[in-house]
Amino acid sequence: MLENPRGPAQNSSGIGSVTRRRVLIMDDDVELLRQMICAFRSRDFEVVAALDGAIGLRSFTREPTALVVTDIIMPNREGIETLLALKKLRPSVKVIAISGGLRLGPGDFLDLARHAGADAVLAKPFRSSDLLDVAERLLRPECPAVAP
Repeated sequence: MLENPRGPAQNSSGIGSVTRRRVLIMDDDVELLRQMICAFRSRDFEVVAALDGAIGLRSFTREPTALVVTDIIMPNREGIETLLALKKLRPSVKVIAISGGLRLGPGDFLDLARHAGADAVLAKPFRSSDLLDVAERLLRPECPAVAP
């Protein structure tokens, strides 16, 4: 797992503060994980990586990120369970769920992720540029409504 060398930032509540350009990526496919790490770093993101949901959730609890990318099918703690826990800890976290499917097909798992609170879903395989575009869109500050 990659860690922030500066240590966790804390706010007055004792819960780590959120850094806008940090992403937590969880996937048990080491090669895909490396590709996603490189892609996010190419856009100047600070990256924290985990090989399963249990490790990722512990990392998020210590130092939350504004964005999480999680695979659905992983050992130890699968993605839907992890997604629900992330949203319970910090409802504002933006989550991109990814899946290659297995027996049921990726659409089934991604639909389930959407219903569980994922902000975006991508079926594997996907292009790094598509993942990064979705991430940038989710992190874009919302424009305040202007009264006429």
